[in-house]
Amino acid sequence: MRAREGDLIKTENHVIFDVKGLVHPPNKIIAFPRYIPSSQGTRGNQKDLYSKIYSLSERFKFLEQNMPNLVVHDLVFDEPLCEVPIGTIKEHYKPIEKLRELRKSKKLGDLERKALQLAEALKKEAKIPWNAIGISGSVLVGLYTSKSDIDPVVYGVENCHKAYAALERLVKDGESQFKPYSREELQTLFDFRSKDTIMSFEDFVRVESRKAFQGMFDDTDYFIRFVKDWSQINEQYGDICYKNSGYAKITATIANDSEALFTPCTYRIENVKFAKAPKMEPIREIVSFRGRFCEQAKKDERVTVQGKVERVIDKRKEREYYRVILGNKPSDCMVLSLV
Repeated sequence: MRAREGDLIKTENHVIFDVKGLVHPPNKIIAFPRYIPSSQGTRGNQKDLYSKIYSLSERFKFLEQNMPNLVVHDLVFDEPLCEVPIGTIKEHYKPIEKLRELRKSKKLGDLERKALQLAEALKKEAKIPWNAIGISGSVLVGLYTSKSDIDPVVYGVENCHKAYAALERLVKDGESQFKPYSREELQTLFDFRSKDTIMSFEDFVRVESRKAFQGMFDDTDYFIRFVKDWSQINEQYGDICYKNSGYAKITATIANDSEALFTPCTYRIENVKFAKAPKMEPIREIVSFRGRFCEQAKKDERVTVQGKVERVIDKRKEREYYRVILGNKPSDCMVLSLV
């Protein structure tokens, strides 16, 4: 089994997990619970009701109480992770296959219809093939509600760049169904996100208002992820090891943002200055496995960043350096510096 960002999996006890990243241990998938069976749930049908859990802390709490055997301290990533044995996986949900089903279906729910319309509009404007786009999230597993958003995924470096350029055009087009978030809608998004990513509203607006991969499509929220194709992933589990080296707050200049669009996203940085934590040289990049940190900053912009510091040991290239990784704690942030 090969699973990647955007895929979902269901285990023997009917818990549905979303897959994280593109590199996984042998015979396991790094994934975190997203939809859990619950008699009090509001998703699914009377026979199979589900609740959705959001924050990383909620997910770990559920695992500790219900599936503690899945939480391991991964020696390659040097942190606690949820690793699901492939032998316990009963269903593997793939976004491209789901979109194919929607295209063939003659009976679609309202959100499924909107998801298909969004995919059709994006494919047409971007001129990408059908096998480069899929639908993830609650639509993928049939657990959406009237308030659910649309979660497309685009695959392949070239396709992703074409799709993002198309989104920028569509969002600016007054006749398009794609609309940027208003300030009021950004406030709603901020209220939701601030539960596990703390930053000021003005800092939030400054970065989020210019992201074309999120907004409203026909009055429904959408959030699009961009993922590399399998052939474009050259890292195998264990090729690179990461060692926890503390927590830091730094300011830095974005030297290269060519990997900022993808999940996981990477920003090469330079001119690093430390505000908190002992000085560690060289910190060369900022990384996040969370889509909300994609397109957070552009080349030559100055940013203030706070997050976990890791020592990167690349066995293939026989080199070591440090990176800051964002998304593990609510205090993790990346904001544009005003100076």
